[in-house]
Amino acid sequence: MAANVSSVAELVGSNEETILAEWTALQKKAGGLQTGRITENELASQSRDFLHLLRDGLARGGNDVSNPAYEPAKQLLSDVSRSRALQGFSPSETATFIFSLKQPLFNVLNRNTTFSVAQAAELTWSVTLLLDELGLFTLEVFQKSREEVIVRQQREIAELSTPVVKLWDGILALPLIGTLDSQRTQVVMENLLQAIVETGAEIAIIDITGVPTVDTLTAQHLLKTVAAARLMGADCIISGIRPQIAQTMVHLGVELNVTSKASLADALAVALEHTGRAVTRLKKGGPAFEQTKTPAEKGR
Repeated sequence: MAANVSSVAELVGSNEETILAEWTALQKKAGGLQTGRITENELASQSRDFLHLLRDGLARGGNDVSNPAYEPAKQLLSDVSRSRALQGFSPSETATFIFSLKQPLFNVLNRNTTFSVAQAAELTWSVTLLLDELGLFTLEVFQKSREEVIVRQQREIAELSTPVVKLWDGILALPLIGTLDSQRTQVVMENLLQAIVETGAEIAIIDITGVPTVDTLTAQHLLKTVAAARLMGADCIISGIRPQIAQTMVHLGVELNVTSKASLADALAVALEHTGRAVTRLKKGGPAFEQTKTPAEKGR
């Protein structure tokens, strides 16, 4: 006579404390608490809650993980996987939560004398397959959560690495550092256009001193940003073109068709001139300092 997997639920219920003690001991031995990212109480609570839900799933859903009876258990595993992904656990550390439960369950089955050898072997195999499926589910959720964290961090880094700085009234600067790809170009464009709207800037200086190389694709991204800024009524100046980059662009036949300067200081001087300003040096009984004047002010 074949053994019913639901009978394992009865064994889990009658041996809960023994299973929990063995299970938590195995998780501790695997290093689940050594990093300090989770407390012993949290580990015990998660283990107890999952064991209850697993028992309910076994009783009502048998060994079919897709059965709705397992949804509460899978939801708990999802929560555990996501939290551990955020806490910096490794995939193996997270998977241990499920796979370390095998030995305590096998021990309970082996100690039970109501099953024949064949029935015990059948139940052991069924439980193995069941926990393997739940373990794979845990890893899938963990991996997806890690990918979401990485994508969010990349987006935040991209936003932080493309600040728009107000240099003067009507003059903005956008210093770029690192590789300029399609995704980052979108962030650059959005930040720049938003700043143009907020400040009413006439000139936007795009400084590429921190861009390691400029190839045809990078130039296209720059031109898209320049074109978008022009549609918003702001002219662009590109600064920071080093000799190596200039030579590369000539060899590639890249034409930016936009005002360019070697340094940000040179670009600022051009921007001030375009907005009707100039920098002059004044002395008033002390150290020399520079002051910006409009042409009308210089004539007075």
